[in-house]
Amino acid sequence: MSNNTINASMVARMFLGGAKNLEAQKERINELNVFPVPDGDTGTNMTLTIMSAAREVHAMANPTMDELAKAISTGSLRGARGNSGVILSQLLRGFTKGIKGYESLDAVVIANAMVKGVETAYKAVMKPKEGTILTVARGAADKACELAADASDLESFFRAIIAYAQEVLERTPEMLPVLKEAGVVDSGGQGLVAVYQGILDAYLGKEIAFDAEEPEAAGGAQAAVPKQAEAEIKFGYCTEFIIMLEKKYDDKKEKEFKDYLESIGDSIVVVSDEDIVKVHVHTNDPGLAIQKALTYGSLTRMKIDNMREEHQEKLIKDAQKVAAQQKAAEGAQKGRGGQEVSKEKEAPKEKEPMKEYGFIAVSIGDGIGEIFKSLGVDCLIEGGQTMNPSTEDMLNAIEAVNANNIFILPNNKNIILAANQAQSLTKDKNIFVIPTKTVPQGITALINFTPDQPVEENAQQMMECIEAVKTGQVTYAVRDTKIDDKEIHEGDIMGIGDKSILSVGRDILETTKDMVSQMTDENTELISVYYGEETKESEAMELKAYLEEKYPDCDIDVHSGGQPIYYYVVSVE
Repeated sequence: MSNNTINASMVARMFLGGAKNLEAQKERINELNVFPVPDGDTGTNMTLTIMSAAREVHAMANPTMDELAKAISTGSLRGARGNSGVILSQLLRGFTKGIKGYESLDAVVIANAMVKGVETAYKAVMKPKEGTILTVARGAADKACELAADASDLESFFRAIIAYAQEVLERTPEMLPVLKEAGVVDSGGQGLVAVYQGILDAYLGKEIAFDAEEPEAAGGAQAAVPKQAEAEIKFGYCTEFIIMLEKKYDDKKEKEFKDYLESIGDSIVVVSDEDIVKVHVHTNDPGLAIQKALTYGSLTRMKIDNMREEHQEKLIKDAQKVAAQQKAAEGAQKGRGGQEVSKEKEAPKEKEPMKEYGFIAVSIGDGIGEIFKSLGVDCLIEGGQTMNPSTEDMLNAIEAVNANNIFILPNNKNIILAANQAQSLTKDKNIFVIPTKTVPQGITALINFTPDQPVEENAQQMMECIEAVKTGQVTYAVRDTKIDDKEIHEGDIMGIGDKSILSVGRDILETTKDMVSQMTDENTELISVYYGEETKESEAMELKAYLEEKYPDCDIDVHSGGQPIYYYVVSVE
């Protein structure tokens, strides 16, 4: 191979190098979070996104450029978490479109692919902001185009691109005042530069120690009324694989494949995207599922687990959790529409008639989860601030909800893009993403759903009503900084509003009081308080008594939210 072209094998190696370098720097990137809260997650989200694709690449032996492009695109797309992760997946998706059809890449092809990546990413963001990862990516692509035609060797080409990307990154505080005030560069841009540096290191021959093990999921979809531990397992093998499509696979073929899997097993999830199909099925004969899948294409990422072998150990391990879930289910008297919550809900979704509408909500904390269940949510996705769910988590939840029209409540501004991406990948159901940025907005949206209205009108109504909800969250600072003209020191208590930090102090109760005072006005009618897992009920009742005295014309509701990190989540309407 010459010093001015790279083949598929080298591209794979360089991509793994970029992924590993990002992973090595993720904590440093997390610390660049503008708000000094203990949930800075840009580095984590970007790492989980690129690692989803890296595992696909690592599993391939001698891939062609097209196979490699497909693996990077689909892997990152489904693994995308948070805004930064979704944008990174779109950069990769566009780039891989630019390298398809080539046996080797030179500087001109690489530059054009980088431009394609930037165009794709900008289109994915409704209101792109400069001073972010997008700006750094565009700067790098522009520099690549400037140098490509005269590039004599790729090492110098790559070094010049990275140097310019670093320059753009260092200018991000001048483009976004909030970065300048906090004294940090953009965290997503820093993550992208880390990927670029890892790519160059791999090109130069740096050793890459890649761990192909997938991290344990921090969240995921679960039924609103959890299933009981089964006394016996009907289908003993949990079988998962990905089909790399080589033959026609349309909606008719997908239904045929699902029907076949249903005839040999249960717990079926089949998610397709252009060139791949991800399959999960519990069956007594994995070979039958594999043989059928092979009629559509080649297989990768195959995994078969003997569930009977692990069953007893799992039952013992989860006994307390299952008991708590059963108790919660028994306490729920009725679901939406007055239907009794019962064990009949546990029947496989494919066996039941499709409902007209269903709901998916991202939730944090047992108490908040119970509130969503009581409001009719069919499927909860564990996540939120501390761990943003991926696009694939969303797709799995959509598959699990047996309804024609499904409303997704992300309940976090950093999850909306992943929900939108899942919406675009879903073909057989109507998906409505209600852009709820906080848990209280999600609760308000559900309360304002009217069953006898058309779904489009409901979607519009839910979007309108969340605009009237103000949310405040109380947590602690993890570092010294200055933001919103406030001096903040590590360990301070902060009351964070929808757009800014409202209050800073040393006492949780006093800071919360101050925050609420800035959220209320003469039109306030309702104040709802959700106290976290580290807050005692007696402390929450003390806050309630104060609010009732301070705001006698307002209804005051207090609930155990059980959320981590945040002592209180408060909504004002």
